[in-house]
Amino acid sequence: MVLLDGFHALKHALRFGADVRVAISSDKGSILTLADELASDLTDRIDDLVIEVSAETYRDLVLKVHPTQVAGLAVRPDPQRNLENLSRAPRPAPVVVLENPRNLGNVGAVVRLAAGFGATGVVTTGVLDPWHPNVVRAAAGLHYATAVESLPLDDLPPGPVYALDPEGEDIRSVALPDDALLAFGSERHGISSELRKRATKLVALPMRPQVSSYNLATSVAMALFHWGGPPAAP
Repeated sequence: MVLLDGFHALKHALRFGADVRVAISSDKGSILTLADELASDLTDRIDDLVIEVSAETYRDLVLKVHPTQVAGLAVRPDPQRNLENLSRAPRPAPVVVLENPRNLGNVGAVVRLAAGFGATGVVTTGVLDPWHPNVVRAAAGLHYATAVESLPLDDLPPGPVYALDPEGEDIRSVALPDDALLAFGSERHGISSELRKRATKLVALPMRPQVSSYNLATSVAMALFHWGGPPAAP
């Protein structure tokens, strides 16, 4: 099960087909007001789903109370289905690969970006769980809008690997294919030697001299924006 912590996480999970089994709030009236203002398409579903409990009960059940005071539990998507989506060919959009990320909030921000840009999915390597409650919270529940899984480096989905590295070719001169794996290392250490060897091409983001690095989510946003290209002419 996946903890949906906060109104936006619950909203996005419902919009993108999550099987939400239960939701609670210590102030259902304010949740319905939020729904009317921000997600009127879901007001009736949220009204049927959310059970009001006392503030004390809510604090006992949810260790870190979200300001919107609503939380739910949803079924985690079938990993096999996610893997099929990540590996399908042809892919209409890249897969974002995060090599051994460490910061839960950064991973959540990347999932949110991937969902917004319509990326095929986000794959992490290493020990961090991309479905950790803090990641889902930072992603505002948008795990259900894309495919999110953790895989060993040797089991990445098929496709050319475009790895972000300061020594790479300026990304502005490179066309990123739809089936690319866009691979990012950590801010401190960058990509590993193993990932470097696997890379089809190393690409670099433009950066002013003496600036050491960008935030991980910022780097992903710039790469996905470049992949998307300019808007179509009216």
